Amino acid sequence: MYEHCRQCQLPFEISKDDLAFYEKVSPTFNGKKELIPPPTMCPDCREQQRLGFRNERRLYHRKSDLTGAQIISMYSPEKPYKVFSQEEWWGDAWDPMADGQKIDPGQPFFSQFAELSRAVPRMALLNPKAENSPYCNFTDANKNSHLLINSNFNEDCYYCTLLLNSRDCCDCFWTVKSERCYQCVDCEECYNLLFSQQCRNCSDSAFLFECQGCNHCIACVNVRDKEYHIFNKPVAKEAFERAIKDLRGRRNVERCGREFQAFKRTQPHIAGHMQQCEDSTGDYLSHCRGVYASYSGIESEDCRYCDAFVRSKTCMDCNSIDGAELTYETTSLIGSRNRFTAFCRDSSDLFYCWDCYSSSHLFGCIGLRHKQYCILNTQYPKEEYERLVPKIIEHMRHDGGGGAMNRTIPPQRESSGSWGEFFPVTLSPFGYNETVAAEYYPLAREDVLNRKWRWHDETPSSEQYLGPQPDLSDAIDDVRDDICDHILRCTATGKPFKVIPQELRFYRSMGIPLPQECPDQRHLDRLAKRNEKRLWDRRCAKCGKDIQTTYAPDRPEIVYCETCYLDTVY
Repeated sequence: MYEHCRQCQLPFEISKDDLAFYEKVSPTFNGKKELIPPPTMCPDCREQQRLGFRNERRLYHRKSDLTGAQIISMYSPEKPYKVFSQEEWWGDAWDPMADGQKIDPGQPFFSQFAELSRAVPRMALLNPKAENSPYCNFTDANKNSHLLINSNFNEDCYYCTLLLNSRDCCDCFWTVKSERCYQCVDCEECYNLLFSQQCRNCSDSAFLFECQGCNHCIACVNVRDKEYHIFNKPVAKEAFERAIKDLRGRRNVERCGREFQAFKRTQPHIAGHMQQCEDSTGDYLSHCRGVYASYSGIESEDCRYCDAFVRSKTCMDCNSIDGAELTYETTSLIGSRNRFTAFCRDSSDLFYCWDCYSSSHLFGCIGLRHKQYCILNTQYPKEEYERLVPKIIEHMRHDGGGGAMNRTIPPQRESSGSWGEFFPVTLSPFGYNETVAAEYYPLAREDVLNRKWRWHDETPSSEQYLGPQPDLSDAIDDVRDDICDHILRCTATGKPFKVIPQELRFYRSMGIPLPQECPDQRHLDRLAKRNEKRLWDRRCAKCGKDIQTTYAPDRPEIVYCETCYLDTVY
């Protein structure tokens, strides 16, 4: 069946498989299943709502509300929340249950949750087991790294997003088990690779696209198991060495990049970037089965409308999950049977919770650890919890964010009911422009405020004196150590940025010129290399077969179905 999204007004499909999923993940209390209704928003608007709670990259200096110590935080100083450092938050100096409140049957649930969110202290960053990596967020176990986002188990890496088990990498996105990589997107098990995308097991190369098992190659597309190739043609070792040496200068890098982009357009592109996937649709999937309309997934099964998911099963409408199962409308999660949660780990059977760890059977809780059967951070006996939760759900079916739990409501679900919907963006602690939502669903300030969402106003960089601007030499060999003492201005946005000493050492070791854009702009440029998260109908340019692909029909790329592409490449 088709419905119209209540936010963007566009039609969207609710399939039989979707309906079966909602029934499957609906919770049971006292023997009665509390059905989760179909969504009232399209998949894109649902994702936008979830991402509106994720501030990954905007970090601030502020003081801890517990000790007054200076800390690094994703919450800017003027935010009306208590913020503790990571170590303080996990310590014993405070009790999240102390801010608990009894459910009020005369008030809407989300209003009570908002009150709780202003009372319970927030963790400044999500950066556990970090070693000498204080400016990383949504990360785990990184060492000697700087500004890693959504990245785990890395060492000596900088300005990367979705980097896993890698070392000595800079400015990479979705790069796994790699070393000495720069400006790489969707690469795996690569070494000493520059300016490349969709590559596997490649080394000592630059400007590769959709290559596997290649080394000592430059500006190659769709090449398999070759060495000493430039623009897909074999060259002598001496010719390669001259070409790779030329890339130490910025002008030559830019020239090679332009020629490489023109060459890419002459080569076939596969309709979907998938590795060993079965019965799956979407893009950038690896070892997945039964995955539908999802992106950036690894080793997952039976997932729908998900993005950035690993080792997960039977999940829908989730972002940044690992090892999740039977989970719906969630962002940043490790755990099973969770619905409408954010930033929870090693937990199960949570509903409308934030920042809860090693817990189960919670409803509307924030910051709890090792707890069970709590509502709004208040402890209940199991029987009382299971008696109260259905009453809260029934109220949410009809309140739409307002109304009282004790009023009489007809049994049918009203379109304004909040049960079955993720938190409204009005509850986000961040300005929309601070969040990941702004990266994938950009909106102007006026549009954001018209929706009654928050916007974070910053001092324009043009009003800041940055000091004399140094001359950024064309070649890295000519850059002096004192460049790290200067504040640079991004050539694309005008924003200030700095080069840190370990970053400079990386550029020198790789022989690559200094970047002229700030880290945020470089991140957006990498995102732009990936296709939009949308499937289009078009025909294979070789056999004419109908295909679904993230390459829009009006794009200039030559797109082949998988069969034709593999026949051509191999």
